[in-house]
Amino acid sequence: MNRVMVLTGGGDCPGLNAVIRAIVKRASREKGWEVVGSIEAFNGILREPTELVVLDEKAVSGIHYQGGTIIQTTNKGGPFAWPVKQKDGTYTAIDRSDEMIRKIQYLGIDAVINIGGDGSQRISQALFEKGLNIIGVPKTIDNDLSATDATFGFQTAIQIATEAVDKLVTTAASHNRVQILEVMGRDAGWIALNAAVAGGAEICLIPEIPYDIEKVMERIEQRFDKGRGFVNIVIAEGARNIKGMKVSEKSGEVGYANVKLGGVGFRFEEELKEAGCEHSIRTTVLGHLQRGGVPIAYDRVLATQYGVKAFELVLAGEFGRMVSYRHPYITSVTLKEAIMKPNLVDPDTALMKTARGIGMCFGD
Repeated sequence: MNRVMVLTGGGDCPGLNAVIRAIVKRASREKGWEVVGSIEAFNGILREPTELVVLDEKAVSGIHYQGGTIIQTTNKGGPFAWPVKQKDGTYTAIDRSDEMIRKIQYLGIDAVINIGGDGSQRISQALFEKGLNIIGVPKTIDNDLSATDATFGFQTAIQIATEAVDKLVTTAASHNRVQILEVMGRDAGWIALNAAVAGGAEICLIPEIPYDIEKVMERIEQRFDKGRGFVNIVIAEGARNIKGMKVSEKSGEVGYANVKLGGVGFRFEEELKEAGCEHSIRTTVLGHLQRGGVPIAYDRVLATQYGVKAFELVLAGEFGRMVSYRHPYITSVTLKEAIMKPNLVDPDTALMKTARGIGMCFGD
């Protein structure tokens, strides 16, 4: 009996269950293969007793249209930074990667499929360098991995954000208001840019282009005549002004290494008021609504393609690689290539040229 372990790491994302289902259904076509899931990423295999579940066709039946992940996920802990509580109540992180690899081998697991974003694939690469047979599947609603044309969940996030812009347009027009919508995007502004273009927003603020509040004010005033008019603004959570200020805070959660973003929309609202904006302003933070719910058809299809390809890489013994979409092919790249360069919004990209062509303001 051959065994492959599947896990989902980092933030949840529409389409995760479709990947899991595809891996299981593809494995079922091969004799002598069993798929197990590790609960909460690598934490399931690290815990005592282990938290592993058998994933057969019955377990994954009908999950492709469900949001979230049936094997749960986490961005805390992990094989290289396992939190251990000290006598004084504080926590320290220890490296349990060698121990985990021995445990995987003891359990007869022949390969691991790690479904996750940049941070998860960095863990994949480090484990591969230690000798673990591992395959990566790209997952991020930010679409910030440059080694693939698209990541599943991204299009669903755009759809949700665009629907929010559509709704805010009507209330902005009714009340002659400035409506600010904060969307996700730590370092990459793809969700904000796509939602702004699709929803017809006048202003889009993204991490890649520091904004000048005075130039934003100029555009806002152009939209009002004798106090009447409205403006819709989409701002990514990682956006910053020309002074370089980002809105973030250190997390108090045990094992969570990243800073927490969120609140840039309200900070931006205060900036507008300080700059002399006298119009009514309202801010909406879309937050985790972008991650939840039913994945759209595109993401289900892409996720299914990724799952099938991941298992076929296991069959071929092509470890240390991440599944990749290079139109029109589902292919793979080395994990090292996958984490080498982030996919950020380039000023010369086609969508940026389109946005500027319709007169969208980026505050620069």
